[in-house]
Amino acid sequence: MERHTYQTGLIGNCAYLAHVNMNTNIDWLCWPRMDSSFVFGGMLDKNKGGEFSILPADTYTSKQYYLENTNVLCTEITSTTGKYRIIDYAPRFYQYERYFKPLMLIRKIEMLEGTPRVRVKCEPVCDYGGRKLRAQRGSNHIEFLGCEENIRLTTNIPMSYLFEGEYFVLNEDKYLLLSYGNPLEAPLNSTAETFLRETTQYWRTWIKHSNIANFYQPAVIRSALALKIHQYEDTGAIIAASTTSLPESPGSGRNWDYRYCWLRDTYYVIMALNHIGHFEEMEKYFSYVADISFSGDNRYQPLYGITGQKNLTEQILPHLDGYMGNQPVRVGNQAYEHIQNDIYGQVLISMLPLYTDHRFIFSERKDSTWWIEYLLNKIENTIDEKDAGIWEFRNFANIHCYSNLFQWAGCSAAEKMAHTIGNKELEERAVSLKNRAAAHIESCYDPVRKVYTNATGSQHLDASTLQLIMMNYLDPTSERAKDHLIALEQELKTPNGLFYRYLHSDDFGKPKTTFLVCAFWYVEALACVGRLDDAVKEFENLMKYSNHLLLFSEDVDEENGSQWGNFPQAYSHVGLMNAAYRIAMKLDLPIFTLNRK
Repeated sequence: MERHTYQTGLIGNCAYLAHVNMNTNIDWLCWPRMDSSFVFGGMLDKNKGGEFSILPADTYTSKQYYLENTNVLCTEITSTTGKYRIIDYAPRFYQYERYFKPLMLIRKIEMLEGTPRVRVKCEPVCDYGGRKLRAQRGSNHIEFLGCEENIRLTTNIPMSYLFEGEYFVLNEDKYLLLSYGNPLEAPLNSTAETFLRETTQYWRTWIKHSNIANFYQPAVIRSALALKIHQYEDTGAIIAASTTSLPESPGSGRNWDYRYCWLRDTYYVIMALNHIGHFEEMEKYFSYVADISFSGDNRYQPLYGITGQKNLTEQILPHLDGYMGNQPVRVGNQAYEHIQNDIYGQVLISMLPLYTDHRFIFSERKDSTWWIEYLLNKIENTIDEKDAGIWEFRNFANIHCYSNLFQWAGCSAAEKMAHTIGNKELEERAVSLKNRAAAHIESCYDPVRKVYTNATGSQHLDASTLQLIMMNYLDPTSERAKDHLIALEQELKTPNGLFYRYLHSDDFGKPKTTFLVCAFWYVEALACVGRLDDAVKEFENLMKYSNHLLLFSEDVDEENGSQWGNFPQAYSHVGLMNAAYRIAMKLDLPIFTLNRK
């Protein structure tokens, strides 16, 4: 079977995300929010998903690339009659003491060679393809009516060509500006050029102000840019992916909606942002977590909506074909009902830089004692409880090693924080709970195989226990850490360097694809235990599992390296960033940064 890769690039401005296919179509765009219905959803249904394409009259080839160090995407089309380039971007730049990030998609069409004849089709939809919109013609725009807000396409292409679906000769630059709600009230050509220049400059300045070591810099830069636009800036939430229902493997039924924020990944995301020196994003994300925490519930959910909403009821949309015919298409995610007890530790560790990094002024925080006590209470109430674990098993619960590891790590962080603020009582309580968590972790140890299993009383191995090494529960220089790593790689690593989460059956049978972030965890663990040559080799090997734009999926097929799962997966990119940072630190490579003005 030929290797499957996702043929799209991602653009966004921290208000929305869109996928541009190599065939020029906007395959995915949700408005007005990242978790709203799609306006274009050809990724999940070619017929009902609408279309926004710019195609030539004859056969063509296509290539796609980003303007260097930006989220501005270029698609070059070469046909027998000529060549042209489409520049797609979501405007984002600083203006009037705030970030300008409108619900606006701009497409510039540049003629490069010859006299190509092209046709533009723009047919947005609503209600996940359940409703077509009525097109109303203006002098230089089309108004699409039928959504909550009107969608307007403003252009310098003759309206007749657009309305009648005619081909026309491309002999000058053309612009297409699609807006949701408030339309553009300004000259089109000059505005589009200004927005393009300002947006390009914004992204390049953002990268210049990033601390990125000289180890696979292009890959880390692309991952950082991808992670940045997965943040919904209005609240600070960071979503797992922009898509829903891209299958973990064909026909598996493992098709999930990932347009939400998983608190269990808080620590990894915060560390990735911390490593590259982007504290503004860290603080926004922490504010989002704080807003959820102050809502006063007895326990955290595994995931929340981008504005903190709790009820994410899962629904199946039977009218959509699904990606490459893979049904069901799901909206919402039933995992919000699950119990995952690692979350409280995740939040505590994420807070630790606020108390150990002197760039943050912890002495001015008035809520430190409340925070530490609040989260230690959560840990105390759940430390002996069975849960669904990191992989959100739907029909069984265990005392999971990973959950107790993050309770242990959270208590370790609380101990340091309590010491910093001089609260001896909280410090002693944190130590007591840390020891209880450690007892649960040790109940997972198999002395015969010299490995920690996934749960108390279980024989199954799980890639999440790699974190025992990275979180320093196991001394990375110890024989126990090295033996644990060897046992995991012997069972879960594939010959081509990929890594399974686990190999036992779950609610849907045995997994058929590997989980990419686990492979990056493996790279980190190798670096930790001193197997640096192996770490570099395995990292380099993983680079081949990206698509044409250095974007990574959630899952990879062991047999042919195919990309599957929601795409691009923010946490795969977080895994790449953290693994690259770990290797760079071990190699003692310089970290490049430019001083901010």
